[in-house]
Amino acid sequence: MGGAQCQEADVRLVPVSPERSGGVSDWALLLVPGIIWGASFLFIAEGLEAVGPNGVTFLRILVGFVTLAFSASARRAIPSADLGRVALLGIVWMAFPLSMFPFAEQRVSSALTGMLNGANPLFTAIVSSLLARHLPSRAVMIGLFVGLTGTVLIAWPSLGEGQSSIEGVVLILAALCSYAFALNLARPLQMRHGALPVIWRAQAVALVLTAPLGIPDVMRAHWSAAPLLSIAALGALGTGVAFVVAAIASGRLGATRASATAFLIPGVSLALGVLVRGEKVALMSVAGAVVCVGGAWIIRRASLA
Repeated sequence: MGGAQCQEADVRLVPVSPERSGGVSDWALLLVPGIIWGASFLFIAEGLEAVGPNGVTFLRILVGFVTLAFSASARRAIPSADLGRVALLGIVWMAFPLSMFPFAEQRVSSALTGMLNGANPLFTAIVSSLLARHLPSRAVMIGLFVGLTGTVLIAWPSLGEGQSSIEGVVLILAALCSYAFALNLARPLQMRHGALPVIWRAQAVALVLTAPLGIPDVMRAHWSAAPLLSIAALGALGTGVAFVVAAIASGRLGATRASATAFLIPGVSLALGVLVRGEKVALMSVAGAVVCVGGAWIIRRASLA
């Protein structure tokens, strides 16, 4: 992301009125992270060919941190009163969930891992409702129900494949629970300080936390071109650009609606897992991915109501 682009992306955004919330820019805020994170699970799988799971997590955060460091906006000061919340964001949005996915992909396919991320809006809506002490709108609830149904369809075939697959699904769901808290935490921080300073400092915290286990994995790595390029893309795009855009979306659209980007991840991860890695996916899982995209459409429509 170039300097001028970073400066523009870092504008502090506040929730907009329904009349203004249906523009192309709003759709881009949902599409960009969904596409990048959908591809990230392929990058993780390729990276695991050269380095262990802790190394994948550490390197993607390191590359993302260095990428955002080229923007002067990222280095803008944040008041000390909010630094504790930024540190917590580094744990629940980066260090913990990003550590779960590589371990999960040692047990289930990249396509399945990505498709299960369609459940993210469900967890985010639940956390948002608990924090706000009120239920989401009826339209959002319908979209969440559709998305959850799709997620169950995606995961169901893998549950008969043995204990290892079940463990992989549990690791993914644990990461999604963490993401749910992160999106709700990111929104007020982004609105006060901008996305870049918040994400960059959160990455710094995650980098320190993942270094003790990540560096030994990196030292034992055996690199070739494909894993190296995959880790570079995973860090610059998946841990750099996508996190910034998602933080902006959370401030502009709200945590629940911003999390609808996760419904776009299943289709991308499915296509790449099958086409690039030759992974086999059950027909029921494919149908579930389609249902998840339908849930994303319903939630997005709800933001215009």
